[in-house]
Amino acid sequence: MEIRLLTPTDAQDYWELRLEALKQNPEAFLTSYEEAAKRETPIDQVARNLSTAGNYTFGAFDGQKIIGMGTLLHESSVKIQHKANIFAVYVTPEKQGLGAGTGLLTAAIEKAKTIEAIEKINLTVNASNEKAKKLYTKLGFQTFGYEEKALKINNTYYDEEYMVLHIK
Repeated sequence: MEIRLLTPTDAQDYWELRLEALKQNPEAFLTSYEEAAKRETPIDQVARNLSTAGNYTFGAFDGQKIIGMGTLLHESSVKIQHKANIFAVYVTPEKQGLGAGTGLLTAAIEKAKTIEAIEKINLTVNASNEKAKKLYTKLGFQTFGYEEKALKINNTYYDEEYMVLHIK
């Protein structure tokens, strides 16, 4: 398995995996599948995002096929430049448990450590996602907050935990 930083040439593959993620785990993402599917020129938008300064999206590959993804976003505003956020982490179900999630998060953490300004990394996780929380905790993240009814999908509420990893 290879973990690497995605480039604009990966936009189509990323977008297909993103749509899969939104369908498979709607409770894990703020964007709904329906909202994403309505976007005009989504591949162009993804390509722009993949080339935006401070946006580092990593892919996990099994051969040539992307099987996982995760994004580290460095905050650009002066007062919060010491923070980065990890979001949109997903590994296709049949490839879970093989180390892709660990590899993606480790790559994001290592990238953050190379950026002088970043002191901490935040992320949000569905409170009932025990596998993800176990992985984040194993990598050093700690819960610092909890939001009840953070998401509402088809009249079902989902709570979220806020986690942080201090790297400096």
